[in-house]
Amino acid sequence: MPDDATPHPDTLDLAADLRACLGTLVRSLRDSDELPQNQAAVLGRLVRDERPYTVAELADRQRVRHQSMARTVALMTEAGLVVQQPHPTDGRKQLIAATEAGHTALLDQRSRREHQLATAIEARLSPADQERLREMITLLGRLS
Repeated sequence: MPDDATPHPDTLDLAADLRACLGTLVRSLRDSDELPQNQAAVLGRLVRDERPYTVAELADRQRVRHQSMARTVALMTEAGLVVQQPHPTDGRKQLIAATEAGHTALLDQRSRREHQLATAIEARLSPADQERLREMITLLGRLS
């Protein structure tokens, strides 16, 4: 379908229902998070990419203002989640990297979320529903 074509009203309704359902699920998982969302997002980027970034690069990639990212990084540095290192070619800049504690905090949070989801899946879904969910994950992957 071309980008400028209008989706069918039923498809728009399905999209709205999916967005709302996923939003509720994500919010319920975040309720038990120890890391604030902005800090978890920064740690996720640093751990996933396995490289340090400057504050400006992090701000750009997370689509926030430089000042907001500088504050987030300062809080994370104070908490021992990241470390700031001198930039090898520009003495005015610092590179931000996840510490072992930051890596562990991120993995612990992910593990808690997965445990929460697994518990809900086992408690609320029949084996047949669990299989349907597995199939839906494949479909969701195709959307992303």
